[in-house]
Amino acid sequence: MWLELSNFWVAILNVTGIPAAHFGLSWAFTRMPAGWFRPDSMMFRAWPGESTGFHERVFRVKAWKHLLPDAAGWFGGFAKRSLRGRDPEYLAVFRIETCRGEAAHWAQWIVISAFVAWTPWPWALVLPVYAALSNLPCIVLQRHNRLRLQKVLGGNNF
Repeated sequence: MWLELSNFWVAILNVTGIPAAHFGLSWAFTRMPAGWFRPDSMMFRAWPGESTGFHERVFRVKAWKHLLPDAAGWFGGFAKRSLRGRDPEYLAVFRIETCRGEAAHWAQWIVISAFVAWTPWPWALVLPVYAALSNLPCIVLQRHNRLRLQKVLGGNNF
């Protein structure tokens, strides 16, 4: 804990700040230009060893992906729960939107983990664990979908 706050203020900041980080960053990312989220950029390219089928073999994505919310639609963003067409232009936009979703979840992970600055020990350990558990499944799903879309679109970003 780097900032000394009373337990009352720690509770207020965490109880209001964590949902605000989730929703606020989701809202902010839906407003960012699509050009900022290029699937061929270093951040969004497939990692070494990551290929179509990797996320299903390692994480069993198909077993739990239906349990995750798609908050983009809540904020007027691009809904990614299911494919709404097979048109290559639509699929290309969908692929870009997986980058946007992944970036939003990385940002949420980082911001929520930073709440350790005022959270006393040992509760401070809970925050990065919570941030990982609440965002990593979404990141994995975005990467899984992007690789599948990349394969359908016939490109290669490995």
